[in-house]
Amino acid sequence: MDESQTADRFSLKACRVLVTGASRGLGQGIAAALTEAGADVVGVARSESGLEETMSLTAGLAGTFEARSADLTDEASLDRLVEQAWDGGPVTGVVHAAGIQARRPAVDITRDDWRRVAAIHTEAPFFLSTSIARRQLAERVEGSHVFIGSLTSWIGLPNIAPYAASKSGVLGLTRTLAIEWAEQGIRVNAICPGYFHTALTAELFEDRARRDRLLTRIPMQRFGVADDLAGAVIYFLSAASSYVTGQVINVDGGWLAG
Repeated sequence: MDESQTADRFSLKACRVLVTGASRGLGQGIAAALTEAGADVVGVARSESGLEETMSLTAGLAGTFEARSADLTDEASLDRLVEQAWDGGPVTGVVHAAGIQARRPAVDITRDDWRRVAAIHTEAPFFLSTSIARRQLAERVEGSHVFIGSLTSWIGLPNIAPYAASKSGVLGLTRTLAIEWAEQGIRVNAICPGYFHTALTAELFEDRARRDRLLTRIPMQRFGVADDLAGAVIYFLSAASSYVTGQVINVDGGWLAG
């Protein structure tokens, strides 16, 4: 296989990908990376101003970026979102990058906290993926669904019980959907980031002593940035991973290897 053939396997020029949480943080970085790789990206978020920022970041890149404001907790709006996204062509991929946090001791967590976090991390990704899959299955469109897990999908960390529970559930969804849809050519995989500096971790990074302790636990001695996820996401969405489903890539600077 020559160099051009290898590059083609990682190209996303024939892909139309829906990315949630595309107005900030990891979702915004993922949307920009996919657009640069040639994908036509439908970016979804509640923040219209954030989506406008992402549109500016992706201007002039190889692919296109289309902004869609939507409430992921409204199941009916998910079906409308998929229908609207499909108007531009079959949706071949989705990346569930939207995130939320409730950071406090477990004894202080309310049912509203629990439901709010679960709605974004497990319910919305499940119902959005199934809505997309119904169209893909009906029209025989092969595709790739990428879920975003977390270090807390594997290990226990304090004061984030709803987050840990919902992110652990993400891996169960990944494996189950991968098995259900594999025969029809729909792949389902997950990426588990380590510590990245985003709005969800801003509180941690403000505590210099805790920040320094975390760094000592990361073999690569640095925190992740959005661009560190680009390679894994592009791999899962591209033809390069055509025989890969139900798998997880940990992007954590070596944390789990220690």
